[in-house]
Amino acid sequence: MAARFRSTEGLIDALADAEFDRPPALVSNAHITGLGVARALDAHDVPVIALDRAGGSVGGDADGDAGSVTHDGLAPPSDAVDYAGAVTYPLDDLDGFREDVEAIVDAAGTEAVAFGCMDEWALSYAEADPEGVRLPFAGSDTLDDVLNKSELYATCEALGVPYPETYRLAETDAAGTREADATVDEAAAELGFPLVVKPELKRDFEEAFGTNVIEVADREEFADVVAAASDAGIAVMAQKRVDIATGKDHSLASYVPPSGADDALAVVGNAAVRYPLNFGTSCLVETADEPAIEERALAVLDDAGYHGISEAEFVYDEAREEFLLLDVNTRPWKWISMPVAAGANLPMAAYAAVTGATYESDGIEPTRWVYLRDYLSLLAGDDAFWDQLSAADWRRLVSGAFEREGDLTTGVYRPSDPEPAAKLFETEFVDREYYCSC
Repeated sequence: MAARFRSTEGLIDALADAEFDRPPALVSNAHITGLGVARALDAHDVPVIALDRAGGSVGGDADGDAGSVTHDGLAPPSDAVDYAGAVTYPLDDLDGFREDVEAIVDAAGTEAVAFGCMDEWALSYAEADPEGVRLPFAGSDTLDDVLNKSELYATCEALGVPYPETYRLAETDAAGTREADATVDEAAAELGFPLVVKPELKRDFEEAFGTNVIEVADREEFADVVAAASDAGIAVMAQKRVDIATGKDHSLASYVPPSGADDALAVVGNAAVRYPLNFGTSCLVETADEPAIEERALAVLDDAGYHGISEAEFVYDEAREEFLLLDVNTRPWKWISMPVAAGANLPMAAYAAVTGATYESDGIEPTRWVYLRDYLSLLAGDDAFWDQLSAADWRRLVSGAFEREGDLTTGVYRPSDPEPAAKLFETEFVDREYYCSC
């Protein structure tokens, strides 16, 4: 376990005295997703260095520890993390981020393998390309092609993969990667209201608007959002608001090796419960048998030439009675522990592909994943929601027996690795904000 979350200089000093018998993994950011990745790698004795931006002032943590910084992420206190520390946030200073990472790798005395657990971290590792860091995923050009909604939906159109009705808009000064399909008036006439406005690339849009999608109720609101995006130099699209069937969202969790999609390791997951129910993040996910989703997602990834870990998100459109590809995340995500527990350790497969390590799945078993913080909040606060866990499930959760038996795993809570859950309690009830929900 990392005893503390160190400043960049403190981490470099600590690593100078460390010895590694294999390349360590650099896991960023260091919250719920990073915790899942760290545990997956630690299960195969891969050393983990958790890197994130600092949450407080350098020079001392909450206990006055010199050389430490305050950080509320849940990964560093885990037994799966060997060292943890701050680096320059890449969206603030990409060159500073590169310099920090290179100094950390140099201090470790060995090459390292990068795992970016949010879009900005994965893209920044690819764009900065720090010396001594191996990337277990495709380069930045390929990442941009997959993350770019215009490119993604054009690929879907070419491959016959269903996706929501979408129009690239003309009323913007931003240079989109494809020609516009419609004006604001034309898109409004075709889609009706409410509709959703999405960016081609969500990074700048999220920075400007604080979200990656905006639902608009009428023509005036629609025009205002498009004008604001244009002023920010962001190319946007109008998309039909899909009448989504609650509880039927599915994703393909996969690792595609450099050899291609035919050799992919993949599991389909059903986000059976979200918090909040209709539009929130996943809090109960279970394996599902949906071969068409796997086939369509892998076809899109293969066409893009993407290799690495990804989550391809599908929603079920009740009106069209079919699954629609909504998005592809080219990185680990919040419920990455589910495919790992099911028998597809995607982080380890990615690590093995760029090192001398070996990994082979023994097969996929039915598995469920629950994030108890959100699931319990739902049970306590939503009278319409009925518990989907059994009495036996709760007994195994409370006793810790779920770690040894049954088909249930968790996002943070593990009695065998208690510090992350303890830190969640510690930070949940104080007046302090953390910047990431995953």
